[in-house]
Amino acid sequence: MSLDPSRYAELFRTESREQLTAINRALLSLEEGADPVEPVSVVFRAVHTVKGMSATMGYHAVAEFAHELESVLDRVRRGDQLLAPDLMDALFASADALEGAIDVASEQAVQTPAMIAALQRLRDVAGGSATSEFPAVHAGEPGALVEIAASDPLDGPGVIVRVRQSAETVLPGVRAFMTVQRVRALGDVAATHPPVGQLQAATEPMAFAMRVVTTASVDEIEAAVRSAGDVSSVEVDVTGRTRHESRSTIEVVAEGAEAARPSARTTRHVRIDLARLDALMNLIGELVITRGRLLQLTATNGDPALDEAMQMAARLVSDLQTEIMTMRMVPVWQVFDRFPRLVRDAARQLNKDVNFVVEGKEIELDRSLLDEIGEPVVHLLRNAIGHGIESPAARVAAGKPRSGRLVLSAARDRAAVLIRVSDDGRGIDRARVLARARAAGLVDEGTRDVDDDALFRLIAQPGFSTAEEVSDLSGRGVGIDVVQSKARALGGSVELKSVPGEGTTITIRLPVTLAIVRALLARSGAERYALPLTHVRETLEYGDDVVQHVKGKRVLILRDEVLPLLDLRDVVQQGARAGSARGVAEANREIVVIERGERRSGLVVDELIGQQDIVVKQFDAARDGLALFSGATILADGAPALIMDVGSLFEGS
Repeated sequence: MSLDPSRYAELFRTESREQLTAINRALLSLEEGADPVEPVSVVFRAVHTVKGMSATMGYHAVAEFAHELESVLDRVRRGDQLLAPDLMDALFASADALEGAIDVASEQAVQTPAMIAALQRLRDVAGGSATSEFPAVHAGEPGALVEIAASDPLDGPGVIVRVRQSAETVLPGVRAFMTVQRVRALGDVAATHPPVGQLQAATEPMAFAMRVVTTASVDEIEAAVRSAGDVSSVEVDVTGRTRHESRSTIEVVAEGAEAARPSARTTRHVRIDLARLDALMNLIGELVITRGRLLQLTATNGDPALDEAMQMAARLVSDLQTEIMTMRMVPVWQVFDRFPRLVRDAARQLNKDVNFVVEGKEIELDRSLLDEIGEPVVHLLRNAIGHGIESPAARVAAGKPRSGRLVLSAARDRAAVLIRVSDDGRGIDRARVLARARAAGLVDEGTRDVDDDALFRLIAQPGFSTAEEVSDLSGRGVGIDVVQSKARALGGSVELKSVPGEGTTITIRLPVTLAIVRALLARSGAERYALPLTHVRETLEYGDDVVQHVKGKRVLILRDEVLPLLDLRDVVQQGARAGSARGVAEANREIVVIERGERRSGLVVDELIGQQDIVVKQFDAARDGLALFSGATILADGAPALIMDVGSLFEGS
């Protein structure tokens, strides 16, 4: 059976990008002065893996380039090639070329211009003929692994590791190759059966074995095998570790042979297409709406047995909802790990010295949100390097360390995730921002100072920039605008804190998931609105003890703190007639204390209905002229309700 590359192209790209992340991380470690032995080995193994996967897929141009890069790294490993700065630059350029080639491998079978340029650069600094052809690489090439020459290949000292792939394994040859590579990190893979060339060429799930000379424990070996994915069983035989036993025959199950003895523990991971998860999420969303409707009906039915059964069904739906939402959660490191390289390149381009720190990589976020946060974070990092962090000379003159500190962090805050980008640079020049704002007619001529919220609204204006010249990194006035727009589209908000001379922190507040959120339902006039609980602090009864007039405006007195007070009638332009038409007296109304970051405000509503899980239906608020709302939902009775964009309420307060 021949391999159909089109079926596995996306999987190939996903797996290859993981290897490229490891390459860039190791190269950065080398550049920072780490002991070169382990980072060079990491890069070598990752490049070797990409070569094997590319060859298996039939992407020979990529495989050939990876082979040339691998050869240079092998010379570095052996000590035959000095790891000089010009070679480091060539390795970074090669990683970039490899990434670009992987993205177009399925459409382009020839060398890309970036690959050709990177190859020339490698040969210039590492030796070799600039005109020589790429060496031929094919799927059966064993690379650095030892081929099997004897009839009894696994006979010898070491640990025998038997692996059976799961029946659902895609790209089994690539998976087997990656499994061997993961085990090689623990010791010397002295032999494999079948030979590694046959492993790489496999197109059906299979079983295979390795003889490994290692001091690693059985658990460590099993963990390394399972980390490659799609493993049904692992058996580790340590007999050969203590003595060499001659075996006349060692039977290893291959394709179509009798199954090897399964391990007591089987794999706990299965690959699921994201589209299937999305479809499942849509179904559970509809089920949540139906649950609410059924609960309403049973509450008025008066049948205790039916009510009990419905309550049980509702709990099961809630449990199912929780499990499905958990399935969609992935750690943010999957996006964050690509940013150290970006920061490194941007800092070098601007001749700045930046110490980049990543925190909270284990924080989990819905996959649909994770796919969207990359672009805004890129803009924030580039802005911090381009506008925030000073040049080394300027920092020293200001009494600061030569290296600027740039921190990207993720943290949980109740039902929200906070993505922060902080720097210890010069801070935002308020005078300069205001000068540009006055020139653009965004503020009155008499405005001489603004708080952080007003400052952010100014720099988030489309096209607004204080840069004197446009560069590849900044100056076009689109960065903060993109961040604001993306956060709004995701149901989140953006907060800014900036202290002149000390630095700037920008925080993106996002819901943990987009699909189903907990909301407080409130009525104003004949309409009902949903307020996400991530922005609800508390609720109060309307009364003269908490509502007072200051300078002709109503304010909320909350535990000796004076907060601005908004009226939902006025916000949605219903006017006072909406409340009076339903006979809602002012004294019978209620107050919701909303918050965004450290800012709080009171929102007067006609009635609080209660909390409810709502299924979010997105729409383009700007296009539809509904800037106050982030989406819509269907309530339990089948009626629609708009979801308030709490961030927009603060902009007008």
